Amino acid sequence: MITAINPANGRELARFEAHDDAYMDAALTAAANAQKTWRKVPVEERVGLLCGMAKVLRAGKMRYAEMITLEMGKPIIESEAEIEKCAYNCDFYAERAPQYLADEPVASNASESVVAFDPLGVVLAIMPWNYPFWQFFRFAAPAFAAGNGAILKHANNVPQCALAIEEIMQEAGCPEGLFRTLLIEPQKVVALIEDDRIAAVTLTGSTEVGAIVASQAGKALKKQVLELGGSDPFIVLADADLEEAAAVAVKARYINVGQSCVNAKRFIVEESIADCFVELFCAGVAKLKIGDPMDRDTNIGPMARANLMDGLNAQVEKTVSAGATLRMGGKPIEGEGFFYPPTVLDHVTPEMTAFREETFGPVAAIIRAKDTHEAIRLANDTEFGLGSAIWSGDIERARKLARELDAGAVFINGMVASDPRYPFGGIKRSGYGRELGVYGIREFVNIKTVWIGPAKAAAPTPKTPE
Repeated sequence: MITAINPANGRELARFEAHDDAYMDAALTAAANAQKTWRKVPVEERVGLLCGMAKVLRAGKMRYAEMITLEMGKPIIESEAEIEKCAYNCDFYAERAPQYLADEPVASNASESVVAFDPLGVVLAIMPWNYPFWQFFRFAAPAFAAGNGAILKHANNVPQCALAIEEIMQEAGCPEGLFRTLLIEPQKVVALIEDDRIAAVTLTGSTEVGAIVASQAGKALKKQVLELGGSDPFIVLADADLEEAAAVAVKARYINVGQSCVNAKRFIVEESIADCFVELFCAGVAKLKIGDPMDRDTNIGPMARANLMDGLNAQVEKTVSAGATLRMGGKPIEGEGFFYPPTVLDHVTPEMTAFREETFGPVAAIIRAKDTHEAIRLANDTEFGLGSAIWSGDIERARKLARELDAGAVFINGMVASDPRYPFGGIKRSGYGRELGVYGIREFVNIKTVWIGPAKAAAPTPKTPE
């Protein structure tokens, strides 16, 4: 049984019987058959599906946003923004996919040789609960434009969102069978990965789950894109605009109740300006409103599940016990739901839990660096490598420092965020492969060399003797 719980009050929203093996088998067969036809449709026609997806998403924005908020607790204004971002992503690829997938000429002695981009087949998408619509549509728009099909295995605490996505695809004009949502328990996933009808796998989730999926897909010799955990550094140098940096830092840490792989998590601040930054940061945090995520004034809703809240609290307690200073928050809020207050830990050092582990919730770790060199060293002193930010008044210096950071993205004087225009992904234990941009649409294609030799005139046909 797959059950949705409202994290704002802990009450059951809905429950569903898991799909059985026969349903899974039929879904795989339908997707594989539909994709064989879909791949032959010109990309200029395939993008019509993306336009339909955008239209349906915008038409149902309020309904889908409320569904997100009810199932995982995101403040309603952020849920609405998530739906709009999904629609924008569909529009983006609808406009650019023909260009991104066009054959590329290769200069050679051969005539008109090209690199072509052919679809791989049906992609298994294993998606998380924290952005239940965005994580799927971020993958889906380029994947369908490229000629692939898809099977969705969503997080089991957002089953209504998962089923709504299937409805959206149908209403948008998706060919019958090309896409299907499966409500299944995690132990069933390996059978999907091993199935010959699945050509590749994409996963957004924890590093631990990513390692398991990578092992299973690797054994089956199937392409993977993994977007995993992160402990993003937010570096504030002495020449930064502190008021702006602190204001953006609050949003960077506490958006989505701190439950994002690319939330800023470790705030590495040069010692000379650390006290000032911390005061400005804490003043901003104090203004955040905690409460009912359906309230449009709420900034901090509940965490998605009780076990996530308990795990985060344990990380805070270990960090404080190791010597960190608790500036704000630090314990679950009593009452209904899974509410944890915005928490600020100061004087965090590299041996502490909040530095070493990903804190997936509303907890900020302040680390003080004696100078710029140490700030960069501390930023790289992690097993993760997803996003990062540098704040400095010297842009050229910041550009050079950006090349020293071990991360898939560096934002200078800004907050890390995914954007269809730019490739998104990580290194080290934050995963591999890229989503978004031109690189994202080419992850699930066969990059095919088509070598064409010079044409020769046909030999004249011998005349028949008279």
